[in-house]
Amino acid sequence: MPKAIMMHPDIPPAQPARHHARRPGIILAGGSGTRLHPLTLPVSKQLMPVFDKPMIYYPLAVLMLAGIREVLVIATPDDLPSFRRLLGDGARWGITIDYAPQPRPEGLAQAYHIGADFIAGRPSALILGDNIFHGDDFGETLARADACADGATVFSYPVRDPSAYGVVSIDPDGRPIQLDEKPARPQSNLAVTGLYFYDERATDLAATLRPSARGEYEITDLNRLYLQDDALSVQPLGRGFAWLDTGTHETLLAAATYVQIIEQRQGLKICCPEEIAWRQGFISDGDLERLALPLRKSGYGDYLLRLLSDRPALSRSRVA
Repeated sequence: MPKAIMMHPDIPPAQPARHHARRPGIILAGGSGTRLHPLTLPVSKQLMPVFDKPMIYYPLAVLMLAGIREVLVIATPDDLPSFRRLLGDGARWGITIDYAPQPRPEGLAQAYHIGADFIAGRPSALILGDNIFHGDDFGETLARADACADGATVFSYPVRDPSAYGVVSIDPDGRPIQLDEKPARPQSNLAVTGLYFYDERATDLAATLRPSARGEYEITDLNRLYLQDDALSVQPLGRGFAWLDTGTHETLLAAATYVQIIEQRQGLKICCPEEIAWRQGFISDGDLERLALPLRKSGYGDYLLRLLSDRPALSRSRVA
């Protein structure tokens, strides 16, 4: 592809203003990270590095890629000060970040109990703090989900062992027909990833849920309410797309290796909040330069400065 029209795979084409441009997003970054002990005894899993960035940068970047500029980070009371030190109020990226405590982990749908006032009856997105998404045209996929004014959208991904995940079964036309949480005999190999888009009903519907047998407010139960109302859509993430979670030592290492290989091979960063903020128009050229200068010793800042000098080669119209 000629340099003059090369695109960054993580940035979507500029989107026209949408009727619900004020969709907020939630990052659920609570829990104790027991599968990563002893690494997570002193620090939250979502503050640990995945190659060159803190883990929470990856879900934050996904929300920004979707055009979301209001973010709520939910974490344990002990970890919230550390998240505040890392992320601040979001102003340097042209967004706002608020914080809320999760005293006890009681399921993913609990995010809509804790974040009810933040959501304030608006359409919203929820992403898990340990999930990493990367692939070409992901910006367009997110734009399609954001454009749905009614119902919910989940993202499916084929996996070898679906019994470890929430699983969605679809009909020949791609419509969801069944949802199961960690089924012993899966009816499908399509896992439901840790990214969800909901209409304005999510908070009220989540309030009707009762804890499951394991004592949690299950996100699968919330999604079933949309399915029963024929208001659930499934966006497939197939071959060539990477969806990684980082909940074990092995998957944390694999995610870091994946990011290292792709970034060093392509010379493009994965889920870089500064770059996405700039390409989305949240911050100016001068803002990007100011963010870059203190980061030059690590090489991260040099990458950001190179974006400014390489503008003829890298279109500002899309990113991942």
